Amino acid sequence: MSNLLIWYDGGCPLCRREIALMRRLDRRKAIEFVDVSREETVCPRDRRELLARFHALENGQILAGAAAFAAMWRAIPVLRPIGLLARNRRVLALLERLYDRFLQLRPGMQRLARRLEPAPPG
Repeated sequence: MSNLLIWYDGGCPLCRREIALMRRLDRRKAIEFVDVSREETVCPRDRRELLARFHALENGQILAGAAAFAAMWRAIPVLRPIGLLARNRRVLALLERLYDRFLQLRPGMQRLARRLEPAPPG
């Protein structure tokens, strides 16, 4: 049974790689990952909002951005210290600024990642 719900963009090659890594690190299966790029996925908010920013549901509260990442890190033992550190409002504010900068760079990084992906068989 998962303690945390993570919504992610399965259409994004960066997100797919990151979530694959988090799944490997989540040996306790404490996280449920939901791909919001799939049309059949029921979304608690506007799908575009969930695709644009990382979101999590922790203890009944929807978190976005760096706070959602911190929640995910807290659920994975090896990353837990970083997630706990992010409970400090100054640390979280810094992480949020870094995440906002990443979001500005993400489109170019996605294009590069797509070019580097192997071609589908066929």
